[in-house]
Amino acid sequence: MPPRFTPKVVTANALLDGDAVWLTEDDRWSPLMSQAELITDEAHADLRLLQAKARASEIAGAYLADARLGADGPEPVHFREAFRTRGPSNYPHGKQVETPPQT
Repeated sequence: MPPRFTPKVVTANALLDGDAVWLTEDDRWSPLMSQAELITDEAHADLRLLQAKARASEIAGAYLADARLGADGPEPVHFREAFRTRGPSNYPHGKQVETPPQT
């Protein structure tokens, strides 16, 4: 029996500034994971990833990341995604000072 599908979000890096971004239900790239479309259907997730990858003039490295529904929207399941929600780690700037960290 194949593994059960777990909820996902589409994430990538913004092409111009390199910041982590998440695809929203209305096809915007948001710097906040909590605004991402939480996808619970595997076929829909595959379609959304293909649509994201076709936007190579806006983003790089699109992939599906595991997520779960939190109080304010999708939130990370794994450390890597939690780390990406905090922004660049070389010094405090960008998301680190503009928004509170997501758990």
